[in-house]
Amino acid sequence: MRKKIKRVYLLLASFLMSALAVALILIALDDNIIYFYSPSEVDQLDNESLIRVGGLVKNDSLQRLDDNNVKFIVTDNVGEIQIFYTGILPDLFREGQGVIAEGKFNGDGFFANIIMAKHDENYMPKEVYENIRNN
Repeated sequence: MRKKIKRVYLLLASFLMSALAVALILIALDDNIIYFYSPSEVDQLDNESLIRVGGLVKNDSLQRLDDNNVKFIVTDNVGEIQIFYTGILPDLFREGQGVIAEGKFNGDGFFANIIMAKHDENYMPKEVYENIRNN
């Protein structure tokens, strides 16, 4: 009977250590997770955390401002959001193409730190692709 009790304690201790390791990993990763939203979902946000917004660049919405500043509208054919970006745009960036912007939303607009242009809709989230396809 003594061996069974030791075995139960060993299994219990290994389970608790594994649970603790998983909990610590999830806590550490929580600060590095960047959530992805479509333009119709962004206006419902109330925090200023780092997020990604993806959709199509609306035709005739790109405006070049001074010193590498640009603003444009990203749409999923349901909602739209105005994106402000300072920097050089990727080569594949153009109106009517898919784009992902990473940055912060503050109520007035979305201020992007990174712009990632996509060559087609193959990498677009399912919800955004269905909204664009249906409209």
